Amino acid sequence: MIPALKKVRSFLDMIYLASGIVASLFLIAILTLILVQMLARWTGEVFPGAPDYAGYCMAAASFFAFAHALNRGAHIRVSILINAVGPKMRRILETWCFAIGAGLAWYFAYYAVKATYWSWKFHEVSQGQDATAIWIPQLAMVIGSVIFAIALLDHLIHVLFSGDHRITTDIVEQSHGE
Repeated sequence: MIPALKKVRSFLDMIYLASGIVASLFLIAILTLILVQMLARWTGEVFPGAPDYAGYCMAAASFFAFAHALNRGAHIRVSILINAVGPKMRRILETWCFAIGAGLAWYFAYYAVKATYWSWKFHEVSQGQDATAIWIPQLAMVIGSVIFAIALLDHLIHVLFSGDHRITTDIVEQSHGE
């Protein structure tokens, strides 16, 4: 492999891993928010906006986890047809799947960026008790969807040039009724 491509490959893998780590931090933030809200109720205090913040963290955790989950084989892939065909047809089917997925992911990322921009421009705030500027939690959706679109495009390019994707199959193999 060309040294420049190795650097790009390691950079992308680092982004996907970092995205998974950020997703896990948002899950920890959800746990923390729930615990703080429980403590506040037990002591008679009020933590306004805690459910809203937990919802923002859940959305952020989901979007940041997409690319990392894709690379680890944690997304649901119906591979009955792909496993039943030969290598040439398999390459065509995987190219088609990754092309459709990448196209849809970039489409979603474009509109996520657009929606976030307009939320920022019009100073929109959430409808909950927190009255947070809505573009702040939307930013996690933008970053996560762009990283996911990059990951799908990365897999598409890899299938086109090498004939196979880079998805690890250890988790997928466990789902065959062991």
